[in-house]
Amino acid sequence: MNRSKSQAAATESTSKSISTMARKQSSKRKLILFVLLSVLALVSFLPVFASLPSLSSHSQDLHFHLPRHQRQHHRPKIDVRKFEIAEDMFWKDGKPFQLIGGDLHYFRVLPEYWEDRLLRAKALGLNTIQTYIPWNLHEPEPGKLVFEGIADLVSFLKLCQKLGLLVMLRVGPYICGEWDLGGFPAWLLSIHPDVRLRSSDPAYLQKVDGWWGVLLPKVAPLLYGNGGPIIMVQIENEFGSYGDDKAYLSHLVKLARGHVGEDIILYTTDGGSQETLEKGTIQGHGVFAAVDFTTGDNPWPIFKLQKEFNSPGKSPPLSSEFYTGWLTHWSEKMARTNPDFTAAALEKIVSRNGSVVLYMAHGGTNFGFYNGANTGVDDSDYKPDLTSYDYDAPITESGDVENAKFKAIRRVLGKYSSVSLPSVPPNNKKTGYGSIQLKRTTFLFDLLDEIDSAHIVEAENPTAMEYLNQMFGFVLYVSEYAAKTGRSKLVIPKVHDRAQVFISCSPEVNGGQVSYVGTIERWSNQAIDLPNAKCVSNTSLFILVENMGRVNYGPYIFDRKGILSSVYVDGRVLKRWKMISIPFHNLNEVPKFNPVIQTASEFHKVYTHKKLEHQSDGVLEGPSFYTGHISIDTTTEVTDTYISLRGWGKGIAFVNEFNIGRYWPTSGPQCNLYIPAPMLRHGENILVIFELESPNPKLLVDSVDQPDFTCGPRQASVDRF
Repeated sequence: MNRSKSQAAATESTSKSISTMARKQSSKRKLILFVLLSVLALVSFLPVFASLPSLSSHSQDLHFHLPRHQRQHHRPKIDVRKFEIAEDMFWKDGKPFQLIGGDLHYFRVLPEYWEDRLLRAKALGLNTIQTYIPWNLHEPEPGKLVFEGIADLVSFLKLCQKLGLLVMLRVGPYICGEWDLGGFPAWLLSIHPDVRLRSSDPAYLQKVDGWWGVLLPKVAPLLYGNGGPIIMVQIENEFGSYGDDKAYLSHLVKLARGHVGEDIILYTTDGGSQETLEKGTIQGHGVFAAVDFTTGDNPWPIFKLQKEFNSPGKSPPLSSEFYTGWLTHWSEKMARTNPDFTAAALEKIVSRNGSVVLYMAHGGTNFGFYNGANTGVDDSDYKPDLTSYDYDAPITESGDVENAKFKAIRRVLGKYSSVSLPSVPPNNKKTGYGSIQLKRTTFLFDLLDEIDSAHIVEAENPTAMEYLNQMFGFVLYVSEYAAKTGRSKLVIPKVHDRAQVFISCSPEVNGGQVSYVGTIERWSNQAIDLPNAKCVSNTSLFILVENMGRVNYGPYIFDRKGILSSVYVDGRVLKRWKMISIPFHNLNEVPKFNPVIQTASEFHKVYTHKKLEHQSDGVLEGPSFYTGHISIDTTTEVTDTYISLRGWGKGIAFVNEFNIGRYWPTSGPQCNLYIPAPMLRHGENILVIFELESPNPKLLVDSVDQPDFTCGPRQASVDRF
């Protein structure tokens, strides 16, 4: 080998090695510098990364602990309206959204007050309104659809949008809600063979298909993606507490999707337990499972359980019924909940970015005959709800907000709100218009001759109210029996809900004088002694049965009204009955039995020719109509008021032919009935009372400026928290 060439080659090789080593060292220094800079950058932006959501429960838990200003989320910018669920959060138009809602039911508030109540809800700190839709309000008779007045759902939804409030729509078909029959039309109970409610019974589903075929197209244009306020639509309601029929729930989902499309969020609400969620959720159909639970429960373990029933990334923590108060039945003490306790429980959810819907934000009133009822150990353990649905909510029945609960909840919601809350409106003015003198205008039995024969049905056995094509009010059952020497015993094994019993002889004997002999109640059914009326022929038996509200929750919701069994006198079954419908009218329905209110409103007709005698130890002067005037001078502002029924027995009241509901001060706790100002007018306002038992001895009622829930024996206490 040539030495010079070998040296040259060696020198070149050495030079290349040195150059390579230099490049490697330079690259290593650059890599180290890059790593250092990356570490510094990571440390600098750690709060941002820490706030990004993770599908792991640990990361999500960390996210909810972070202050609001440290939460930064990035999703692709969208140019269309869209409300969705992703990364275990709600997203509105591409931005994270904490849903702060409250139930406020349009059908429990006069339309003239909808805006007033919604503005108060906004001032409380709400960005969303949740409302039920009661099927029975909108279809009181088969095929008769009502969407006007207090049933003008579309106007209510548009008003929510105008005021900047989103809507969660609970379309049923079952709603519960302390509303008659859980929102089902009572005429479903008149179908033969029996329709199995809340099931995949084809006869029932056919009726649901027809109802949703009307309802859902009405609300579809108001879905959020179509420019409206509706962000979510609920399927059924707490079905896991009732049954386990997945075919039924799947049918509802398919039906809903056919009308409202695939983009809207469908959701269910169930109690926060393994059993109720297994039965009530609709997994595999893209339906979001929300939960509710007792106020004061630790919410976060329940939200963790909630995730098991939603798809990965599709479980934002939502308490869809956070109870601000509780319902009250007749004869109970008014339910009250502690404001500070309620607010503290609420803060446990919202402080960690959980979403919540207050039940109720504003309760309102069960006007008309629409109050529901509950049962206990069996269907005879019957507990009807008050006319007032105040619910001890932060916005009271009359809309008052100057109270401790409103302030406590607003304080919590304001603390975690990203925007300033609106100012709080003052309470609406209320006026006591003084004492109102009433006159007895009509004794119910005097009206019998004026009743159209179309309202009278004859049958061998007593017939349920629903089969008489009457869904609310009263039915008078008339038969006769052969009296014996001494007393007879009357037994009615099954009456829903309260029966007042009267006897009389023929008109030729004592002018057909009617005698009251006793009352049979569903919850304490006892036999009644019938005195010997000493009639020349058979003794006439009159049984006035009141429907006090159908059961709305639990296994006994199939709740027909009237006499539901045979009637026995001295062990013998009575046959040949006449059933006389006395329906009055309900909310925005046209009166079916015009002579009742028309005759009762005419002062010049004062019926006195039939005197009611007392044949028992209880004192009773009804059932009769009493009429008076609430006079409002033209110089006086027309405001809300209440009428106090202290000293009266039990009945219903009408103001300017509007059914303001039931009263029962002897049972309590409600003494006063709320009269919103829009019901009243300057001049004379007609008050008609149908008193079943005994009026105030002076025939007076008082118009007062505040509610009163201190009447009755108050046998049970319902202090919830």
